[in-house]
Amino acid sequence: MYQYDEHDQRLLDERVAQFRDQMRRHLAGELPDDEFRPLRLQNGLYIQRHAPMFRISVPYGHLASRQLRKLAHLARSYDRGYAHFTTRTNVQFNWPKLEDVPEMLAELASVQMHANQTSGNCIRNITADPFAGVAADEVADPRPFAEILRQWATYNPEFAFLPRKFKIAFNSAAEDRVVLRVYDIGLDLVRNDAGELGFRVLVGGGLGRTPILGEEIKPFLPWQHLISYCEAILRVYNRWGRRDNLWKARIKILVKALGPEEFGRQVEEEWANSKDGPNTITEAELARVSAHFAPPAYEALPAQDAAFDELLAGNKAFATWIKRNVRAHRQPGYAAVVLSLKKTGTAPGDVTAEQMDAIADLAERFSFGEARMLHEQNVALADVRRTDLFALWQAAREAGLATPNIGLLTDIICCPGGDFCSLANARSIPVADAIQRRFDDLDYQHDIGEIELNISGCMNSCGHHHVGHIGILGVDKNDEEWYQITVGGTQGNGTTLGKVIGPSFAQDEVVDVIEKLLETYVELRHEDERFIDTVQRVGTEPFKARVYADRQPQRKAAHV
Repeated sequence: MYQYDEHDQRLLDERVAQFRDQMRRHLAGELPDDEFRPLRLQNGLYIQRHAPMFRISVPYGHLASRQLRKLAHLARSYDRGYAHFTTRTNVQFNWPKLEDVPEMLAELASVQMHANQTSGNCIRNITADPFAGVAADEVADPRPFAEILRQWATYNPEFAFLPRKFKIAFNSAAEDRVVLRVYDIGLDLVRNDAGELGFRVLVGGGLGRTPILGEEIKPFLPWQHLISYCEAILRVYNRWGRRDNLWKARIKILVKALGPEEFGRQVEEEWANSKDGPNTITEAELARVSAHFAPPAYEALPAQDAAFDELLAGNKAFATWIKRNVRAHRQPGYAAVVLSLKKTGTAPGDVTAEQMDAIADLAERFSFGEARMLHEQNVALADVRRTDLFALWQAAREAGLATPNIGLLTDIICCPGGDFCSLANARSIPVADAIQRRFDDLDYQHDIGEIELNISGCMNSCGHHHVGHIGILGVDKNDEEWYQITVGGTQGNGTTLGKVIGPSFAQDEVVDVIEKLLETYVELRHEDERFIDTVQRVGTEPFKARVYADRQPQRKAAHV
């Protein structure tokens, strides 16, 4: 993973010192709230429902074991013993004291971590395929490009005050594992017919109050022009993006208004001014950054191992975990492992200090000292020898990290919701907990098969409910918590937005609604057909009919 040089570290240390002084002046009454607010937001510090929330950036989701241990230390020393891993590979602490945040930033800087640009109308944390560099279906490693773009975006004054926040994601594989079409810019690393490396550029995606999927504006951009072309996109957005209406300020609204063809034309016109300029990426610069992402010291191992096969055949629980939580690796004899943070009784994405220490230990013992965050709020160890999988499984079970539910019903994506967030209309965690407990039967979950259930506490869609096979959205009705259900969303290849099936439900009705949706699926499915396949084949009407069968429709009296 990328290691900071002297310039990187000095920049980080200077920012920590700057914010320490800003906090001192604020606490002394010298810096009023309205002046302090944009300064704290630039350093990832929010004021939430009950306490400050401190958001830490994890570029493209990579965490070294020393960084995990530092996060565990912060959880113990400054919070309530846990952290929350988000859908954008950020780490959030929900209970720090305001005056402690500068010291937390200083401790993070000691392990090359920060909270820069985790809020504000700027370029936020850049994400990438969590299996970059190890996936068998990968075109090329996107991480050097993500790092180059991160360095360009950090403290870039031209884009520090955009109309609204801005998010960028990289993919480079046949399987889209970052949901490119829900990002402001989605960069898909591809090769053209001549074998040259470049990017398919998507623009204008985003969920939230107005969910829109990104559109392709350039089928092939040579990699050398990555920075200058992104600059051109941002300049067009900075020039024409809405600043008079918070809800219409995202680039997706501009692209929708202009149309992708016209927006792309304006980008090309702007790009003509900077193409082949100083921000053209050179072979030397790409090589410099790529050196940080060189493959680890893999052993020469056989693709098959008789001892492993014997363990697989003789231990059903181990075989189940392998099926759900282990992915193929491009290096013979190795595998990528997903550690589940979705054990029943735990809020999705929450991880205790003890578990972070345990993940650090597992990473050092089995995966070259590195772990990776997934947008599904789990953690991966990307480089595990197949011969070590059984030992890893046993150790992960002891730490509560080996639930074999990846991709199943209880592998829920869920935002913190109204228990913490001041923007939320309803709580998310109790709903996720009730669903986990109702369906806490792995045999049943495996029979149901792959299904994505996502929960958001408000229209900001931090839980990505729009692209869940089943989505749950918290809404406010007369100061009460209600929940709207969508069906048919998908993420990844062929991303689609789910459809609202009807009026919202009270909290105590939601689990029964989920059960009725699943019953309908079981009755209608063909053999080996996933939930989403059945929905796409028969439509949402049969599901809607089952859910609302017991509700009498309210009819308006005829006006005579």
